Amino acid sequence: MKLAIIGYGKMGGRIEEIAAKRGHEIVAVIDLHAKEKTTRLGAEIAASFDAADNLGRADAAIEFTQPDSVVGNIQELSRRRIPAVIGTTNWYNRLDEVRRVIEADGSRLLYAPNFSLGVNVFYRVVSYAAQLMDSFPEYDAGGYEIHHNEKKESPSGTAKTIAEKIIAAMERKKTPVWDALDRPPLPEELHFASLRVGAEPGAHAVYFDSAADTIEIKHTARNRDGFALGAVRCAEWLAGKEDADVERDVQPRRVFTIDDFLEDM
Repeated sequence: MKLAIIGYGKMGGRIEEIAAKRGHEIVAVIDLHAKEKTTRLGAEIAASFDAADNLGRADAAIEFTQPDSVVGNIQELSRRRIPAVIGTTNWYNRLDEVRRVIEADGSRLLYAPNFSLGVNVFYRVVSYAAQLMDSFPEYDAGGYEIHHNEKKESPSGTAKTIAEKIIAAMERKKTPVWDALDRPPLPEELHFASLRVGAEPGAHAVYFDSAADTIEIKHTARNRDGFALGAVRCAEWLAGKEDADVERDVQPRRVFTIDDFLEDM
């Protein structure tokens, strides 16, 4: 597979190395700060889409940038009908707009708040645990997330997804609270805290706590390799998705999440 990388930060570098190990060719790297960076594999680095001469060769693109630029990047990739895997978070309030663009262009897109396979299994464990604990009002629920001190958004997209899954599974929890509390939380509030420190690649924990004991469910990333591998595997799947739909004689879908990839696997 020929792959384009949009955004060459810490994740972009890991994606480049893991894609190469899986036998893929990096044909273009696009980054607004390209002059400050080098690539170990000799791929083209461009500061804009127009400067990326090799972009049209890409079978798929993986995008990890910033919330203020991701929608524009999706539009550029969609216009070129390059299947796009989107790892940037905190843009989902514009999902309906993006969906219309993808459908109109006949392109494909897969997005997820977290591409770690372990995290996505963690989501399912948390959902099941929350469903069980909803029957026991003695146990309150809450959580926290920790990331490195260069992460620009808080809470993380993964934390938001965890909170959504807990609230969906627990009738007595209605509203997530992300800010510091100077009062006791209301019974229907789910308090989820954030910490930014050091070089921590990512940790998320959920608590079910009573006066008698505590149940803690936690996922800790050792490095960024799990996120990068998940994104590359999703790109492999997305690049061949339309051909697979044609073979099965079904109407091609255009917008996917990592759950679609997991279910297909």
